[in-house]
Amino acid sequence: MRLLLIGVGRLKAGLERELFERYYKRLADMARASGVSGVDYREIEEGRARRPEDRQGEEARSILAALPKGARLALLDERGAALSSAQWADEIGKARDGGAPAYALVIGGPDGLDPRLREKAHNILSFGAMTWPHQLVRVMAAEQLYRSLSILAGHPYHRA
Repeated sequence: MRLLLIGVGRLKAGLERELFERYYKRLADMARASGVSGVDYREIEEGRARRPEDRQGEEARSILAALPKGARLALLDERGAALSSAQWADEIGKARDGGAPAYALVIGGPDGLDPRLREKAHNILSFGAMTWPHQLVRVMAAEQLYRSLSILAGHPYHRA
């Protein structure tokens, strides 16, 4: 199974990008030890339509086009379930062990995610009820994915 992180919009240069790259490298390095064949990061252009709903629709079409057939789709949304790191690791492990070709985590754009994309999701997750800047969410997502793989690999990074 491959791990796929998809973000709407561009991650700008700066401290957030450096921190993201640090965790993304750790994540990629941990993949094999946890039974994951590899990790991909894809940025989707923000929609250009005038209405937010139309922008969401454009972004959803691009996201769906980036997904491998049969991928498990997880969305980050403030209304989603707040899982512990161990629970999320278990979820990723079940997808891996169940033969899913990919586990894709999607971070929406400024307008949020299209409701039709939410209907296709296997899971909707939250980093809490607060709204986080998208630059930081990417860092947090990369770190939590790394933490999940370290849990699956029995690595001592996670000390719970």
